[in-house]
Amino acid sequence: MTTLKIVWNRKQKISCLWFLALLVSFGYPQPSRARSASDTFSNSLDSPSEDSPNLLPALEDYFRDWFKRVDETQAVQPHWKPPLITTSPILTELYKYDQYWEHLSNGAGNLTNFDTGKGFEFIPAKPIEVIIGLPPYEERSGKNPAVGLGDWPFLLLKYRLFSANEENGNYCLTPTVAFSAPTGSNAFSTKNFGITPNIASGKGWGDFDVLLDFGVNLPAGDFHKLGTPLLTNVTFQYKLLNVLCPQVEVNYTYWPNGPNRGKNQVFLLPGILLGPIPLYKRLAWSLGVGYQFAVSDAHPQYENNWIFDFRMSF
Repeated sequence: MTTLKIVWNRKQKISCLWFLALLVSFGYPQPSRARSASDTFSNSLDSPSEDSPNLLPALEDYFRDWFKRVDETQAVQPHWKPPLITTSPILTELYKYDQYWEHLSNGAGNLTNFDTGKGFEFIPAKPIEVIIGLPPYEERSGKNPAVGLGDWPFLLLKYRLFSANEENGNYCLTPTVAFSAPTGSNAFSTKNFGITPNIASGKGWGDFDVLLDFGVNLPAGDFHKLGTPLLTNVTFQYKLLNVLCPQVEVNYTYWPNGPNRGKNQVFLLPGILLGPIPLYKRLAWSLGVGYQFAVSDAHPQYENNWIFDFRMSF
């Protein structure tokens, strides 16, 4: 119970800091060159508004300028494709749906995961992204068949620290933090809240780019059952004809504690992304498919996984 209180208090502090950063950053544009988030804040403090506007006009202005703010935010970052699994350092505004078909380890059967906790991605302020996840639905066959909802990854926050578009350096660095709630059915829930801090980065050279992220999954309790796995992902991408993007991901997990202590899991994930294909004005759709397979001796989770990815940007 003491551990849960400590983690919950830290979670509240992290959420407050992100919310404060979001409020401070409303309405302050970034230039078309590379710059840090601290530059934006310092410039805004140098010239505060003399008259505090009424709340209603301020909200009207905020929502009226939403897409202009999104365009300005994305103009100062690379235009890479978000990978199939690796957390992208760039900020995006879209709806994302993924589906996994996993073949479990040790003959345990198969697991189909609908949505996988993806959802809506918004850019409410410079340089912040908020992802509102949707609860996944899972179906498991084999030794222990079960169906039901998985735990809900309800919120992921990104704060882009540094970025430059293709003409000014082609790089990006973005810390993130994700939160999950134990709302799943008994068969799929960890029975604990979870926090996953992560750092995502990337560097491009022309049509080729490399993305890297590193994070740790911290449950609010039951460390002896769940552990605190360390997550590392590397993605290599190459853009073809502006709409095709073949990629190869390396997904590595190491368990320093818990029931899988000392074990590691390494996957390779070749895949291809198609899009964006324009639909109407800002609307565009994208598709992605990939096959993930284990290359390590130990397979604590699953052996292979087919991935389907659908995105609708706006």
